[in-house]
Amino acid sequence: MRRQLIKRYFITGLLIWVPLAITAWVLAMIIGTMDQSLHLLPAAIHPRSVLGFDIPGSGAILTLLIILLTGVIAANFIGQRLVVWWEGLLARIPVVNSIYNSVKQVSDTLFSSSGNAFRKALLIEYPRRGAWTIAFLTGRPGGEMERHLAGEYVSVYVPTTPNPTSGFFLMLPRSEVVELEMSVDTALKYVISMGVVAPPPPRAAGVSGGPMINRNS
Repeated sequence: MRRQLIKRYFITGLLIWVPLAITAWVLAMIIGTMDQSLHLLPAAIHPRSVLGFDIPGSGAILTLLIILLTGVIAANFIGQRLVVWWEGLLARIPVVNSIYNSVKQVSDTLFSSSGNAFRKALLIEYPRRGAWTIAFLTGRPGGEMERHLAGEYVSVYVPTTPNPTSGFFLMLPRSEVVELEMSVDTALKYVISMGVVAPPPPRAAGVSGGPMINRNS
């Protein structure tokens, strides 16, 4: 009995400290990476040189200010001309051109205020019939793919767990995907937790519109 009690207390402690430790580690790694922006400044004006000691996070603040200033500059007419000039310059560099354009298209989709990177949470049969997984609607096939696909298709992204930044891109018939009522954020939490963090129960029927696809129709 005492062993079981100690074991329960130990597991309870782990459940409290492990998420906190991982969160602190991720934040420290991000802030540490952002602190490298201090190297852009002359050594004479570094916090250690001015105050005699380092200020953790000062580089992160500098990084955020640089990003904000870049956005302010790029939002006006002169800044837009500079961005066009800069992208035109990168377009003349063979290897850099392909890498930059690919990354820019992805970042524009993910971070643009008008973008719809993950539009809906879906339920699909993958990787075989009878096995179901969470996917995200990203759009519809276009270009040459649209010409070769007979019928109505959708583009979906199937994330891996517990790291949803890697996954698989699939083009599936619209009739073979089921739209879920859960939000994209809730679906991501469900994927990252490997199904441990269950989503809340769906809203009562009639509160909102029905699902995008009815597999029984």
